[in-house]
Amino acid sequence: MELLNDIETVKKHIADEKLSLLYIGQENCSVCHGLKPQIKKIMSEFPDVYTMEVDAMDVPEVAGDFQVLTVPVVLLFVEGKEYLRKVRIIQTAQFKSEVEKIVTGYLSIAE
Repeated sequence: MELLNDIETVKKHIADEKLSLLYIGQENCSVCHGLKPQIKKIMSEFPDVYTMEVDAMDVPEVAGDFQVLTVPVVLLFVEGKEYLRKVRIIQTAQFKSEVEKIVTGYLSIAE
């Protein structure tokens, strides 16, 4: 998961990548610290998805641009459009299942 430090780079990756995931957290968030390694592990099973993370304190524009009211937030984009949004307490098994459906569905159509 690549740590990005400016909103323009985040937007560029979302626009350029067919499949991308954005993890938005904060340094002082205990839920974020517990969830991030789980999301990283899940996403390692989906190499076709470009994964990135942003600290909302370091890049405050991320809150307004992605309508984030609390952290952590996980956003999955397909061809630049948001397809999945998970917020705060995320059931990782359900998250993995939803990501798998979206990614395999997209890849089967894209071939």
